[in-house]
Amino acid sequence: MFKVLIAIDGSSCSERAVDTLVAHAAWFREAPEVHLLFVHAPLPVGGVQQHIDRKALEDYYREEGEAQMAGAARRLAAAGFAFQSHIHVGPAAEVIVRVADELGCDLILMGTHGRGALPAALLGSVTRKVLHLTSRPVLLAK
Repeated sequence: MFKVLIAIDGSSCSERAVDTLVAHAAWFREAPEVHLLFVHAPLPVGGVQQHIDRKALEDYYREEGEAQMAGAARRLAAAGFAFQSHIHVGPAAEVIVRVADELGCDLILMGTHGRGALPAALLGSVTRKVLHLTSRPVLLAK
């Protein structure tokens, strides 16, 4: 079965990556195995982590990830796609590539830029780094 990893960061551009998959479902002979991935930047060491217990921090990461993926999850469910959600903490590009490798994904689907992007003409730094790090096909939605 064809496996697609969709990197979600809560931006409208990453939401369009989901819309791209839904709009092009006919590209696949059978429904692909879809994985949504939200990567949370780690809180700085010596900052908040000293004052929050591990469980509270894990809850925060989970809740934030679920909130950022909610729109994408609704779109996929409405289109009849089954999917699995994944929430990780770390440097975004490296985690996207690692998870795609671990899951054996055939395609990474992501937006051209995320929440912190400059003009749309520029590729986002995470997108650019994923393209550099992976040997897997990457489809960019803008």
